[in-house]
Amino acid sequence: MTVFVRALLGATALTLAVSPALAEKLTIATVNNGDMIRMQKLTDDFTAKNPGIEVEWVTLEENVLRQRVTTDIATKGGQYDIMTIGTYEVPIWAKQGWLVDLNDLPASYDVDDLLPAIRGGLTVDGKLYAAPFYGESSMVMYRTDLMKKANMEMPDAPTWDFIKKAAAAMTDKDNEVYGICLRGKAGWGENMAFLTAMSNSYGARWFDMDWKPQFDSEAWKATLTDYLDLMNNYGPPGASNNGFNENLSLFQTGKCGMWIDATVAASFVTNPKDSTVADKVGFALAPDKGLGKRGNWLWAWSLGIPAGSQKVDAAKKFIAWATSKDYLDLVASKEGWANVPPGTRTSLYENAKYQEAAPFAKMTLESINAADPQNPTVDPVPYVGVQFVAIPEFQGIGTAVGQQFSAALAGSVTADQALKNAQMITERTMMKAGYIK
Repeated sequence: MTVFVRALLGATALTLAVSPALAEKLTIATVNNGDMIRMQKLTDDFTAKNPGIEVEWVTLEENVLRQRVTTDIATKGGQYDIMTIGTYEVPIWAKQGWLVDLNDLPASYDVDDLLPAIRGGLTVDGKLYAAPFYGESSMVMYRTDLMKKANMEMPDAPTWDFIKKAAAAMTDKDNEVYGICLRGKAGWGENMAFLTAMSNSYGARWFDMDWKPQFDSEAWKATLTDYLDLMNNYGPPGASNNGFNENLSLFQTGKCGMWIDATVAASFVTNPKDSTVADKVGFALAPDKGLGKRGNWLWAWSLGIPAGSQKVDAAKKFIAWATSKDYLDLVASKEGWANVPPGTRTSLYENAKYQEAAPFAKMTLESINAADPQNPTVDPVPYVGVQFVAIPEFQGIGTAVGQQFSAALAGSVTADQALKNAQMITERTMMKAGYIK
């Protein structure tokens, strides 16, 4: 074989090695939240550094994403190489053997830099089973101009009574300004995330220590009654259809006096590119009822690899890229420090540039650190989880109860009937699953 032919064959082999046709394709399922949309736009940085890997995105609304990835991993469908999953799924799925552990991420990843509260929720038996893309608690976001106009001052740690008074004072329905916007869309991770966290501050529980459902308690009745009162009197029309993204849009367009929701929304409501009220937003801790618990949650949207994946090495490379310190630097260089994914790394909250750019940084970290998944409410409970109950059955019962409470908000059923239905649904499921007799 001549030198020319050998050289030609070598060049052909090199071309084939990096040919798109032979590239390894990662299919990633994710939620349609702003930080994930931004990640997709920056994927070229990853593929440039990893020329043998392509990325295909499947972007879904929150409730749909949960349904699709749960079905796929439980049936070993193999549709996705990386799944965007939360603090609820990770420990349950890890114990089922459904996830690949991430304990061999490179030293440069610095896993010890992950915030302890967030890392702990993604760790089972000492092994990390998903890497957090962003972490969050919840807090009050409010219009400083409307608060001033109402001659009121938001405390750093408000009560629910103060929130009600402020909502009444800021409501101006003739001008489509509503005192408060809260989640109303049915779903265990939609309205029930908010309502479960709220109920904790009222002293309510999903279950007592014998796993008996507690929707017939006075604490749950007070929670739902006050929620409906707030939303019916001072909330926007059609609120039973509103989840995180719908309320974000309402707040950004100046239609909400207050919004109690995920701390991750802070960068979106203060971004002048997207928010008409960017320079008029203040922050406070989630409200309390004087019982020693606040209505804030703890969550991380994380990236995990389903067990049995044929592309584990490539998937780990992507996860290490997307949840790294370098990725935070990349977003900061493109969008500014205020817009980096929050709530995952200690070093971010020690970064002077971030502290200066993000007026919400301190409140976010305080909210995350204040959440206690082991002791979420006033009285003891047999479960772990702040805005969810970490048992496999919760996904079904949480959504079914959420449908009842959303119907109450829409006026289809009374608060008493919704609570009665919630008690019956939950009791039936827990009996069938063997928790109670």
